[in-house]
Amino acid sequence: MSENALSELSINTIRTLSIDAIQKANSGHPGLPMGAAPMAYTLWQKHLRHDPKDPAWPNRDRFVLSPGHGSMLLYSLLHLAGYDLSIDDIASFRQWGSKCPGHPESFHTVGVEATTGPLGQGAANVVGMAMAERAQASMYNRPGHNIVDHFTYGIISDGDVMEGVACEAASLAGHLGLGKLICLYDANDITLDGPADMTLTEDVCARYESYGWQVLRVEEGDTDLAGIDAAIAEGKADTDRPTLIYVHTTIGYGSPNKGGTASSHGSPLGADEIALTKKQLGWTESAPLSVPGDVAAHMAEPGKAGAELNKAWSQAFAAYSEEYPELAASWKLAQAGALPEGWDAALPTWKVGEKIATRSAAGKVENAIAKTVPWLLGGDADLSCSTKTAIADGGSFEGTHGTGRNIHFGVREHAMGAICNGMDYHGGIRAYAATFFVFSDYMRPAVRVAALNGQPITYVWTHDSIGLGEDGPTHQPVEHLMSLRVMPNISVVRPADANETVGAWRYAMNRTDGPTALVLSRQNLLVQEGTAGADISLGAYVLADCDGTPAVILLATGSEVELAIEARAVLQAEGIATRVVSMPCWEAFAAQDQSYRDDVLPPAIRARVSVEAGSTLGWERYIGDAGEAIGVDTFGASAPAGTLYEKYGLTTAKIVEAAKRVAG
Repeated sequence: MSENALSELSINTIRTLSIDAIQKANSGHPGLPMGAAPMAYTLWQKHLRHDPKDPAWPNRDRFVLSPGHGSMLLYSLLHLAGYDLSIDDIASFRQWGSKCPGHPESFHTVGVEATTGPLGQGAANVVGMAMAERAQASMYNRPGHNIVDHFTYGIISDGDVMEGVACEAASLAGHLGLGKLICLYDANDITLDGPADMTLTEDVCARYESYGWQVLRVEEGDTDLAGIDAAIAEGKADTDRPTLIYVHTTIGYGSPNKGGTASSHGSPLGADEIALTKKQLGWTESAPLSVPGDVAAHMAEPGKAGAELNKAWSQAFAAYSEEYPELAASWKLAQAGALPEGWDAALPTWKVGEKIATRSAAGKVENAIAKTVPWLLGGDADLSCSTKTAIADGGSFEGTHGTGRNIHFGVREHAMGAICNGMDYHGGIRAYAATFFVFSDYMRPAVRVAALNGQPITYVWTHDSIGLGEDGPTHQPVEHLMSLRVMPNISVVRPADANETVGAWRYAMNRTDGPTALVLSRQNLLVQEGTAGADISLGAYVLADCDGTPAVILLATGSEVELAIEARAVLQAEGIATRVVSMPCWEAFAAQDQSYRDDVLPPAIRARVSVEAGSTLGWERYIGDAGEAIGVDTFGASAPAGTLYEKYGLTTAKIVEAAKRVAG
């Protein structure tokens, strides 16, 4: 069989596997796999360096399918390339327990580099992957030893380029000059509702050129394999700019009645149309989900070549380890997501009675960690002077060579979150991102994906309440704490003072199975007795107690712990036995065994008052129907912080009044 005939047969195998699996599931998106198969085949067959037998090979190229609705394209590629994804797995597409869920999930399916589906996320993730590659190259490569040297590829769609997160990320990628990033744009001119020109008429290529990308075009993307191959090669040759390859394709290519239309986008073709499609494609296999023997052997070849590259890399790394043993040891720790021994030995502490904002304390803690964990990398949304997250003497991240540890994300919160996910997907980087807490809303889709994936991103969200003061309600988070607490698998930590902030960072760095949000104050907070050495992994603890059985328990987080301590002093003086529980992390407390939780909050003591400068919704979980919640259930206002706390009832006197009511 000629090379051209074998390529065409392989591309049609990708198409037929996709449409057959979607038809069997009676659910899915056939149009993209049918149209994008030629570009995906060319990339995987001729350029992508990977080893299916060692999917975690550190120096592999990365590939992300940003329009994750076209997941059968990726599953077909993985199966044909030799990954641990069988025909039976593909036959169970979109079914309970399948390795082939409706959208790609990196935590679930071998060979899937990023969880995609929410459009734009993958387009931003690849920027983070490319940044991580450059950062690691700067950290670890030495003359004659390029242990980090690979490309990041993505397929993006018309829907992706409309999403704001993709635009933000593309702008930053061009600014940074990420020359080892190549995105193939599947320009099929169709969206779910119909022709793309109902909503997208701009010159996308010109937009990417203005971002600073090299833009190449392949007008006959359905058939011009040589053009696609040449464009990818040209993209790889330009190491000063990211590359966008515009590939004009036909959605649902090969379908006589649905090809080129929105009807092929998000629904199975139907048995009759599949038969017509296979006939049009010249497909002669009679059984569904068939893979011709020649195709199986052909498409397994790049994986075998990748295994040889992996073997050569391992030998090169062994030589590197002999010459640079300390760097090699550091590399291994970073790749494993581990921490150096004694990484937290020199964390700062504060004396009782000192006053410092938790945002300022967190910055000092972060800088201490940065000295022992060189792969800690991150930045902020143009706010480092306020979030206090800049790594001193870390330098600004530079995308061409990867030097610098402080990433200037600019006012691009959503991309910042998705890029941090991408850095974590890549591996070897411990990523953090910072902005004002109210703007966590702008990051939320990326935060949700990080939580879904179990990615240990650290979010530093400052200016945490109406304590922000004069900037007013647009900048004062009220509902944010509760809205994030209902998100699965994210730990939200609001420390009471500088010493709890030390514990919060320690907790975040020790977490390996999900993101942690550090929610920090703008205003100075008094360092309390008993917070030094606080184990935040417990979630809540008794900060101040009474003799005997408490008559009332005060629960508080963050800046309101100080108020609770003051209220306790008043109540104790009046003979009302009072316990104060600092509760910096609900999620960690909920993870403790029942006996510990009952020790902190004895079930028999129903007189409880919660105090938090945010929505009271949810506190009933801990105060029950006999308790009272003091908080802010409306938007804030523009005024000095002290005035706002007085006006909204966040005062010692109000806490004392509530405590007396519930204590009877």
